[in-house]
Amino acid sequence: MFDVLTKKQLGPKVWLMEVYAPLVAGKAMPGQFLIVRTDADGERIPLTVCDYDRQAGKVTIVFQTVGAETERMSRLEEGDCFADVVGPLGNPSDLCDIPIEDLKKKKILFIAGGVGTAPVYNQLKWLYDNGIKVDCIQGARTKDLLILEDEMKAVTENLYFATDDGSYGIHGNVCVALQKLWDEGVRYDHCVVIGPMIMMKFACQLTEKLGIPTVISMNTIMVDGTGMCGACRLLVGGEVKFACVDGPEFDGWKVDFDQAMQRSRLYKTEEGKQMLRLQEGDTHNGHCGVCS
Repeated sequence: MFDVLTKKQLGPKVWLMEVYAPLVAGKAMPGQFLIVRTDADGERIPLTVCDYDRQAGKVTIVFQTVGAETERMSRLEEGDCFADVVGPLGNPSDLCDIPIEDLKKKKILFIAGGVGTAPVYNQLKWLYDNGIKVDCIQGARTKDLLILEDEMKAVTENLYFATDDGSYGIHGNVCVALQKLWDEGVRYDHCVVIGPMIMMKFACQLTEKLGIPTVISMNTIMVDGTGMCGACRLLVGGEVKFACVDGPEFDGWKVDFDQAMQRSRLYKTEEGKQMLRLQEGDTHNGHCGVCS
């Protein structure tokens, strides 16, 4: 059974759980995700992997309660169990394909926003364990919404905080923080941005202006997680992609964020789904060919 080994509240409506899932822990890589169900009647919830321990057979997930199903998840206690945990799914981070010695030559920046800090931490820890030092900007609206602060500090060379209200770190959003570092002469040649879609959009606009190649994660728009439902359809460089099977990471400069945000809003209503089916035709769905 997929026992809840540890449960901890990280912030308002944000929870961390360590779950016993040895098969997933044995194969998981940074950038990948898994799907959990609270019980046999529960919805399938895709979540990026925050951490994994192959020897102990456990994976760490972080989630925010935004609906009935995630609220039910938050009510599980240590000793309770999930009905199932499926994974790892999706593709590992592109950084995992680059030789370690080549990674050590790069000046890499991560930008984390909100619960996007969880998948960022997984990549930072993997890099740190391989002797690669990177910087990170972690942003939130206010100090109380920052999560995993100590864990992030332990695996970064320089960790910068940015809060919209100025309650901690740099006063402003992550783009303000990056521009400030750039103006001070700090340079990067690779960037990974994970967080709310609007944050990733403006971060990518800035990194393109500064000439920093950027990768983003579209895990936030996934629903089914297996390419069956078509919820995570997006345009990348004018080509149709599905975040769950083609990603979840993509070239941030090529992602059509406006289309993705508009589509996410439409997909929440049945009328919107019907309109998307009409507009998108054969490319509406994932890889099953049958609209669910």
